[in-house]
Amino acid sequence: MSADEVRLELHQFRLSHYNEKVRWALDVKGVPHKRISHLPGPHMAAIRKLTGTSETPVVRIGGVVVAGSADIIDMLEGHYPEPPLYPADPGQRRAALGLQARFDADVGPAVRRALFAELVKEPSYLCRIFASGESWVTRTGYRAMMPVVTRVMARTMETQDPAAVAAARHATHAALDRLASLAEPGTYLVGDSFSVADLTAASLLAPACNPAHPDMELPSPRPARIEDWLARWAEHPGAKWVHGIYTRHRPRRVLPLQAAAE
Repeated sequence: MSADEVRLELHQFRLSHYNEKVRWALDVKGVPHKRISHLPGPHMAAIRKLTGTSETPVVRIGGVVVAGSADIIDMLEGHYPEPPLYPADPGQRRAALGLQARFDADVGPAVRRALFAELVKEPSYLCRIFASGESWVTRTGYRAMMPVVTRVMARTMETQDPAAVAAARHATHAALDRLASLAEPGTYLVGDSFSVADLTAASLLAPACNPAHPDMELPSPRPARIEDWLARWAEHPGAKWVHGIYTRHRPRRVLPLQAAAE
């Protein structure tokens, strides 16, 4: 399939657990798509032009634009129903969507704040993550912008507020505890098959668990601060559940065409 034949575009950040939710759904359903990777900070003008806000992920297909991981997955489920991510049983479907909503609202922001509290102290590594695949000129220019970018991140994510960061770490640990209480290794959060609940929980906790998948694994070599972050959760039963879900259900094939934002 040529680039001209790929109609669906995913506008994303490379390191983002909400974007990972959508990448995973697209890959599970085998939907050919083109990933447009934006640099945090410079992304604002392009994304606001699409949606009126500055948040990713955003999907555009033809003249239709859908923003937000939950709404995008809902759209995909309607247009590409196989394999299903929503349970057929109405009660299980409500439970799965309820878990998605709670993880989206509470767990995702906490994990992001806790991780970026570490990453903003490592601007070279952060630049390496976000500008991977960009030209040398773009990487160099973005590296020069990192003091401004990290200040904005620190302010918007409250990563310089010790109480907020401590609460985010506690919420991350609590989410892993909840996974460990809801599902044994090799089992699922709702019913007896993989669903949007499992996809959401594993995606949003991936930054703490560092699954061995090219879309979410933090690149090596990693700064000692980041190794310490990962070691904090490595042996938790909830983290082992996340790794198991990635191993069994996250496709490793590269379906999309890659592109940098213009």
